[in-house]
Amino acid sequence: MAEGEDDSQKTEEPTQRRLDDAREKGDVAKSQEIPGWFVLASGLALISFAFPPMARALAADMQVFFAEPHNFDVDPNAVMRMMRDTAWHVTGIVGLPIALLAVAGFAGHYVQQGMLFTTEKIQPKLDKLNPIEGFKRNFGPQGIANFLKGIGKMALVAAAAFVVLYPKREMLAGLPALDIASVLAIVRQSAIELMLAALIVYAIIAGLDYMFQRQSFMKRNRMSKREIKDELKQSEGDPMVRAKLRQIRQERSQRRMMAQVPDATVIVTNPTHYAIALKYEQGVTPAPICVAKGVDAVALRIREIATEHSIPIVEDPPLARALHATADLDTEIPTEHFQAVAKVIGYVLSLAQGRRARYRPSESTE
Repeated sequence: MAEGEDDSQKTEEPTQRRLDDAREKGDVAKSQEIPGWFVLASGLALISFAFPPMARALAADMQVFFAEPHNFDVDPNAVMRMMRDTAWHVTGIVGLPIALLAVAGFAGHYVQQGMLFTTEKIQPKLDKLNPIEGFKRNFGPQGIANFLKGIGKMALVAAAAFVVLYPKREMLAGLPALDIASVLAIVRQSAIELMLAALIVYAIIAGLDYMFQRQSFMKRNRMSKREIKDELKQSEGDPMVRAKLRQIRQERSQRRMMAQVPDATVIVTNPTHYAIALKYEQGVTPAPICVAKGVDAVALRIREIATEHSIPIVEDPPLARALHATADLDTEIPTEHFQAVAKVIGYVLSLAQGRRARYRPSESTE
């Protein structure tokens, strides 16, 4: 927070950079109810589809202990081997459901925040050892809100359980009179209905809690106008500094351009506002190249350098304006100007060979 600012001045939505910084610190919009919903849904799927084969497999492994107890070898090594084999069988049967529940819990976190790993939350901090800060966390507004949320959640789930189980009260009361197979079937069916009702209620709770956590996260990361301005300066640079750097780059580019003027073959002017320096070497360059161009003060400097190095200056206002608008530095001139420029270069070459010649501007560039 900038000095002299308080939360009342943080009225702007957080920028993407602020949200990215918060994510790097492990601060994301996350509801703990969503992983719980995923685990509950996985538990319902296990009871609905995987419970019968799991129960049969466990019964087959345990049957030997009850059906053939007289065949047990009481040798210590045999007992240890039998216990180890049984433990491996049980682990193989219940291990997959446990792994599925773990994956469901991970998926509940992943759908909210993606893959996120940070050490920020596990770094030791002295304020975590401060009993006053701990009291504020547990009994402050956030702690009270979490307590009330837990009470409300338990009340809703209890209400859902009551709606499911109350109509079955007479059937459940008669369970002691039934055989074990019937009892297990009724208990399994009731558990499925109970978990389904809890799943529906929990979906509503998780959705509301995520919206609350998202709103709290955005409010927690709100920014003031000054913070947004400072961030813009940090990301894009101070406007004065950027203007100065742009000026330095332009000056360097202009110096490099002026350094090529002495190598030019001819300077085309209009005659005062525009100046374009062209370079052409017969047999070396396939077409004339624009090595420098400019207007006003830059054009004047190009003409001064040309005069110092005895470079011919040809006045052709239409051609000068056209070349300045279409020709790029250090590249060949556009093809539509080849004929007009060829006339200029031919005139310059005739002067260099000592022949008397008169230059007339091309009408094609008018």
